[in-house]
Amino acid sequence: MFDRRHKPSLGARARNLVWPRSGWLRATRYLVHRVRRLPGTPYAIAAGFACGAAASMTPLMGFHFVLAGLLAWIIGGSILASAIGTAVGNPWTFPFIWLWIYNLGSWMLGSPDQLGSETITPGYVWDHPMDVLLPMLAGSLPTGILIWLIMFWPIRRLVQGYQSRRSARLARRALAREGSGGIQ
Repeated sequence: MFDRRHKPSLGARARNLVWPRSGWLRATRYLVHRVRRLPGTPYAIAAGFACGAAASMTPLMGFHFVLAGLLAWIIGGSILASAIGTAVGNPWTFPFIWLWIYNLGSWMLGSPDQLGSETITPGYVWDHPMDVLLPMLAGSLPTGILIWLIMFWPIRRLVQGYQSRRSARLARRALAREGSGGIQ
């Protein structure tokens, strides 16, 4: 019943992962709409989304959902919002995130050789996994905390404002229905 008539090819699915068919602006608007409409308190939604964004700052590909959900559960945030928050890390942002956390981690650990984008290759990562992973993990901790703080406050205000406007609008509609005798 809910299957597509024509299933997209593997190439089409990969293309949609990198560039959404509806475009990035519409995909971003949809994401904002979904976050605002999530059930829960403004704190839970904002904390969950911020946990997802912070988890996507780690180099632990494949574990972002699990890490975000665990962090959200620990601090009382929305696990669903944490899954949506992991969209901050995506194929467009990962190279910049990884370069930043690697250089920050190298600086924090006192490593003299910081890599630029031209020296990080899959072969180098494959041959020297701990030389890359350890600085990235060290750099992801302060970056994740900073991103959590940057995401939490504006999203909390956005959700709080949206929920209060929505409840006021629903109350006005209910009052109007009562005033008209319940007939519309």
